[in-house]
Amino acid sequence: MEFSGKRILLIISGGIAAYKSLDLIRRLRERGASVRPVMTAAAQEFITPLAVGALSAGHVYVDLFSREDEQDVGHIRLARDADLVIVAPASADLMAKMAHGLADDLASAVLLATDRPVLIAPAMNPKMWAAPATKRNAATLAGDGIHFIGPMAGEMAESNEAGTGRMAEPLEIVAAAAGLLDGGPKPLAGKTAVVTSGPTHEPIDPVRYIANRSSGRQGHAIAAALARLGADVTLVSGPVTIPDPAGVETVHVERAEEMLEAVVSRLPVDIAVMVAAVADWRVAASAGQKIKKQPGEAPPPLVLAENPDILKTVGHHRKRPKLVVGFAAETQDVEKNGRAKLERKGADMIVANDVSPETGIMGGTRNRVKIISAKGVEEWPDLGKEEVADRLAGLVANRLAGT
Repeated sequence: MEFSGKRILLIISGGIAAYKSLDLIRRLRERGASVRPVMTAAAQEFITPLAVGALSAGHVYVDLFSREDEQDVGHIRLARDADLVIVAPASADLMAKMAHGLADDLASAVLLATDRPVLIAPAMNPKMWAAPATKRNAATLAGDGIHFIGPMAGEMAESNEAGTGRMAEPLEIVAAAAGLLDGGPKPLAGKTAVVTSGPTHEPIDPVRYIANRSSGRQGHAIAAALARLGADVTLVSGPVTIPDPAGVETVHVERAEEMLEAVVSRLPVDIAVMVAAVADWRVAASAGQKIKKQPGEAPPPLVLAENPDILKTVGHHRKRPKLVVGFAAETQDVEKNGRAKLERKGADMIVANDVSPETGIMGGTRNRVKIISAKGVEEWPDLGKEEVADRLAGLVANRLAGT
């Protein structure tokens, strides 16, 4: 995701999530964007213009009636001299002003005057997001062509509060912005894809299960990257704690059998990328009630049954996708095991990586992979999982194009 030469106007409104805007500025600038910040009075109660200015390396705009900034009708210049306007966080108050065309401060005046794409990242208490007035305002804004990222579900800043209202994470906003700014060709336009992500949870009893340490970050990033290239993507996700990616239909499952059913029901597609760390085994007969320890008795044996092989099923299916990509998470003989998996599963490519505990890859934010195919082995350097996803999506597009 490169933003070289792109001009972003970032409007920061009030709310505890304003601190995330500092990281958002850094993420945008490290990708080549210039960021011009506007802060509401409420935003300045949470973070300072000094901090925002230090990260954006420029002037921070805060006052509609600034004699210096308004000599050349500065709010109109701000509204037009940008490729994209991002509002992060977007408070309930600012959304209400936008929906009703109010312009009583610099942020709302700029938003009313702009003719550029606007992306907002709402952030507020779940009760405020669920309020009828906010629902009406969000519907109005969506109808007016405003783009949304989030809000997401999770824990709130307030003690013992949870629900939908969290601001999307900076990298999720960056990805959504990239999709809006990318006016170039979409090499996967018209293509369909199914991606699996995360672990599966295989129940032992109602409170225990067999699982692994997969976070879903890599699979979710790949689904988003394919969507940015124009593909119509379905993500089948096991239980994860990260938000659904923007621009992707997400189907949530728990068990391997549910994941298989969800994947097969989407066939035929052009692309299948099987990233999920599916549990190899499940308990043959899970208990209907919690298994209790019995004093003096050995723990009951767990009789295991083999789970369905989703990658192999897809690779040999009568509705086989044009391109099948599998993942091989190994702790030894990575390349050898990846090559064997390529042939055994009927895949076109295997993305193999070393997930030994000392690598930090399983559950982490970085990855180091080898791309194994009939053409040979290509080793990629240590990269962030988002960059691995972008590279892999580009490789998928090239393979489908025959290059």
